[in-house]
Amino acid sequence: MTRSIKLSVDDVSKTFRVRGGRYTEDHLLPVLRHISFDVQEGEIVSLIGESGCGKTTLLRIVQGLVRLDRGEIRVDGKSVTGPGRDRGFVFQQATLLPWRTARANVEFGLELQGMPASQRHKKAQELLELVGLGAAGEQFPHQLSGGMQQRVGLARALAIDPSILLMDEPFSALDAQTREILQRELLRIQHETGKTILFVTHDLDEAIYLSNRVIVLGAKPGRIKKIIDIPFGPNRPELPEMRGDMAFQAIRSEMWELIRNTHAAAA
Repeated sequence: MTRSIKLSVDDVSKTFRVRGGRYTEDHLLPVLRHISFDVQEGEIVSLIGESGCGKTTLLRIVQGLVRLDRGEIRVDGKSVTGPGRDRGFVFQQATLLPWRTARANVEFGLELQGMPASQRHKKAQELLELVGLGAAGEQFPHQLSGGMQQRVGLARALAIDPSILLMDEPFSALDAQTREILQRELLRIQHETGKTILFVTHDLDEAIYLSNRVIVLGAKPGRIKKIIDIPFGPNRPELPEMRGDMAFQAIRSEMWELIRNTHAAAA
């Protein structure tokens, strides 16, 4: 059965104006050029490439936080003109409100929507249980580990029931063990919710492990070098086991060569 297209990125380009110093003039910095791809319902698609290739800029354009110069972003067929509740964003840092408990942080978006308190409490508790923090609802952010804070941030993004979840290197600041645990948890949560996810990462293994497809971006300016289909199904093994798979190793090697060749050409 053909799945519907949740996100369309159509010929997107972006250039920033960089202000010069006392003895230099302003100049234009091309960041993205002619980026086009679709994300189908229920997919996890990762963006990967060297620093400066525009991954986070593209994610912020999709969120409506940065205006594009040309092209169009569509979510469920509707053109994106600014931030909206059809897109949930998970940042590199959890950015929780320190004076609110974990449950109150999850409730924040629902409160802005005007949902009655009793419904907010129930929804927030359900989401905390979904992310494995059912007993931590009354704890404040400073009482939670980094991994637990990111789980709360994910629950908060899911609370508004977005059409697509945008994730900007959400596990990059965590230790290796916690990172692998949360990668596995994300796959579980995505399987249970069916959410469509656009995921930014620098980590090749993470991109392969989490994704249905990986978009490799070249740099200066950012452009699509290749879109790679990941052959592993939803019941994929743990990451340490996958690393020994020949297909995994071949994809990782291909991705690394694409990124390395881009870096060499830019240099």
